[in-house]
Amino acid sequence: MDMAWKRPVEDFRFGKGISAAGLVAQMEAAGGFGGKHLGQGVDIIADMLRDEGSVNFLSFPACINATGTRGIIKDMVKRKLFDVVITTCGTLDHDLARIWKKYYHGEFELDDAVLRDRGINRLGNVLVPNESYGIVLERRLQPMFRDIYKSGMRRPSTRELIWAVGERLRDEDSILYWAARNKVPIFVPGITDGAFGCQLWMFYQEHKDFSPDILADEQELSGLVMGAKRSGALIIGGGISKHHTIWWNQFKDGLDYAVYLTTAMEQDGSLSGARVREAVSWGKVKPRARQVNIDADATVALPLMYAAVLSKL
Repeated sequence: MDMAWKRPVEDFRFGKGISAAGLVAQMEAAGGFGGKHLGQGVDIIADMLRDEGSVNFLSFPACINATGTRGIIKDMVKRKLFDVVITTCGTLDHDLARIWKKYYHGEFELDDAVLRDRGINRLGNVLVPNESYGIVLERRLQPMFRDIYKSGMRRPSTRELIWAVGERLRDEDSILYWAARNKVPIFVPGITDGAFGCQLWMFYQEHKDFSPDILADEQELSGLVMGAKRSGALIIGGGISKHHTIWWNQFKDGLDYAVYLTTAMEQDGSLSGARVREAVSWGKVKPRARQVNIDADATVALPLMYAAVLSKL
């Protein structure tokens, strides 16, 4: 702290053909405000991923996978950059639905009653027709579940079930496709909270011996955390995926690296808006962890950050 003020603020300088990585590096050097935090986050993530003794978590909510940001998550899994993924049921919904159908551009201010009459669901400024979501998921998932059931699977963890679904896909744009092929574990603690979970429930009506074993996930997560020398996490957004990530890391005295990327505010006391420093009080992040909180929309910040991280790796 005593030396921090001696580092001068630097202006942005734009030459011909500046790269995204070069721009992010200047953000950190510019010293002001959210841009500095974004640059710091890139440095922490790159060091975390280079640390061979660190078990690294990637946590995110479903909504970003309704956008082109899904391509970044897919690429992270394809490159096996993270050891563990924790997300929400909607990630499975959007990843699978977009294999078979299209989502479309919209606006936040559209008339939602009119959209309802036309059979179109609005997710922010993304439009999801009924046939691109629930209808196609039911048509495709029920035969897949029957095939998984015939293979002998009865009480899979969510990780095992996700890999089983991913093994039956042929689309290289899919997160689940690469998770299955690269054996990257994806855990969904709220597996019933979405269309994928609803289809599981429908399948369960005639196959009462088939249902996810949530505690098997917890057993596997405990082994991953307890065996880690160090651990790190890139936590995008909040909710159950964020909490599950930091919850398990408290059992090894907290994360050694923590990068939060969120638009939520902390003044309402929500977990989604809670800063890294609050997690320190719970033992979920170590007091001396390398950490930063980036206040930004993931669809804006993550592409810049990912380009910069890749350049460092």
